[in-house]
Amino acid sequence: MAKIILKNAQELDGMRAAGKVAANIRMRLAKEIAPGISTRELDLFARDLIDKEGARSAFINYPGPRGVPPYPGYTCISVNEEVVHGIPGDRKIRLGDIVSIDVGVVYDGFIGDNAMTVPVGVSDLKILELIRVSEQSLMNGIAKAVAGNRLTDISHAIESTVIPFGFGVVRDFVGHGVGRNMHEPPQIYNFGPPGRGPLLKEGMTLAIEPMVNLGTHEVETLSDGWTVVTEDRKYSVHVEHTVAVHDGEPEILTLPDA
Repeated sequence: MAKIILKNAQELDGMRAAGKVAANIRMRLAKEIAPGISTRELDLFARDLIDKEGARSAFINYPGPRGVPPYPGYTCISVNEEVVHGIPGDRKIRLGDIVSIDVGVVYDGFIGDNAMTVPVGVSDLKILELIRVSEQSLMNGIAKAVAGNRLTDISHAIESTVIPFGFGVVRDFVGHGVGRNMHEPPQIYNFGPPGRGPLLKEGMTLAIEPMVNLGTHEVETLSDGWTVVTEDRKYSVHVEHTVAVHDGEPEILTLPDA
């Protein structure tokens, strides 16, 4: 495994600033989600917000897998059966949709990365439960991001929150370390037994991001090379915070201004 990068006090301040920018943009973007708006319109709105903050998108032109063009959006916007990496386009939001917005920015050399899922006039109680349970799994995972714990204590907390409700925890995509680069070690799985993996240490900064499906945990990637969907085409939820590990309570770096 590649060496995990620990942040000093000055670097943590940089991460706090980037996280705040990303969180404020996420919440502003969420308020724009309404029936009739297209995912491209949402993405361009986010682009303007990012510019106004003096930041830049961490996603646009991100290198794709071999043979896949770089990512073309400023944000990832995934609707309903789309799990992650939804490319903004002509798809219009409708009543009953759930919309996952993933906002990553580079601000003064540091990355802020966060995501949330927004219901649009959803009345289906099972879908609302899916969102609630996913959000709780994120918070339970974050609670384990304490110096002295093991990495998979986070993973197990997420999975053990989700499984009793019969939902599927995505296995093919993971959380990750984050700092001056979007993807740093370690990878953070959302499933597995506790007590394994690297020891968590003061100064680690982690993007913890459960992806939870209404049905099977199985996913597939569409022909665009980016958009990941549930295999059974049932709804999926994506939630994420960037977190700093401390000897005491973990610090969520992607909380918006009150």
